[in-house]
Amino acid sequence: MKEGAVLSAHSVSDDMRATVLENLAALERTHQVKVLFACESGSRGWGFASPDSDYDVRFVYVNRLPWYLSVEPDRDVIEQPISGELDINGWDLRKTLQLLRESNPTLLEWLRSPIVYQQEGRWAVRLRELAEEGFSPVRGYHHYVSMAKKNMREHLYGEVVRYKKYLYVLRPLLAARWIREGRGVPPMRFAELASETLTDRALLDEVNALLEVKMRAGESATSPRWVGIHDFLEAELALALTHSPDKGPKADEYQLDQYLHDAVLHFDARV
Repeated sequence: MKEGAVLSAHSVSDDMRATVLENLAALERTHQVKVLFACESGSRGWGFASPDSDYDVRFVYVNRLPWYLSVEPDRDVIEQPISGELDINGWDLRKTLQLLRESNPTLLEWLRSPIVYQQEGRWAVRLRELAEEGFSPVRGYHHYVSMAKKNMREHLYGEVVRYKKYLYVLRPLLAARWIREGRGVPPMRFAELASETLTDRALLDEVNALLEVKMRAGESATSPRWVGIHDFLEAELALALTHSPDKGPKADEYQLDQYLHDAVLHFDARV
C-alpha cells in the first residue's frame, strides 16, 4: 500500500447486487413508483464494513402524477421490513428535494456513494448537481460535529470500546475538517476523506490498523482503548467546536421545482 493510502473495501457480491435489484423492482411494482437512484449507505458505502454488516440500501423514487395532486399528502417514504442482512428504504422525490433544499447531509452522502445499484442517467446527474449547488457549509458542519460529539460522549470513554465507534467519531470529524478547509461537500468514501485530511504518519498507521481489524471482526467486536486515535479525536473535537463555518449559498427553489415538475411528467407514463 502506497504511503498515505488508507484501507478501503466496498464489498457487494454479484449475488447480493442481484438480490437488491430484484427487491427494488418488486417495490416499483407494488407501490407504482419509479426508482431514480439507489445506493449503498452506511459502513459498506463508507468502505469499512465488517463481515456481518448489513446492506443499507437507500433510494429516491418518483410517484405517478395523481399522487402529487391530492389535497391530503400521502406517505412519502417506502420502508421494507429488514430481512436478514438487507435493509431497504427510500424517499419520494418531493421529500428528497425538500431535504436537498435544506442541504441534508445524509442525502448528500447517498448521492456520493461509491456503490450505486440503480440510476436514471441524466436525472441522477442533475440531482447531484442540484445538491452540490445548494450545499450549505454551516448545516453540514454542525451535523458532523454534533454527530461526533454525541458518539464520543456515549461510546468512547469506557476502557473497552467497539471498533466501529472510533470510526463513527473519526469520520464525521474529518468531514467537518474537510468543510472547515473550504473543500465543499465531503466525500462519502472514508479512505478518500482520511487520506486527504490526515498527514500524521503515526496516526494514519494506527487508523489503518484499526480498519484492518474492524473489517475482519464482527460488528459488536471490542478492544481496549486505542490511545493515539482517542487523543486525536479529543483534540480534533475541541478544535471543531471553536469554528463557525460560512453559511454558503442557498438552493435555487425554482430549479428544484422545475426538476420535480419535469421528472414527474417524464416518468408518469413509465410507472
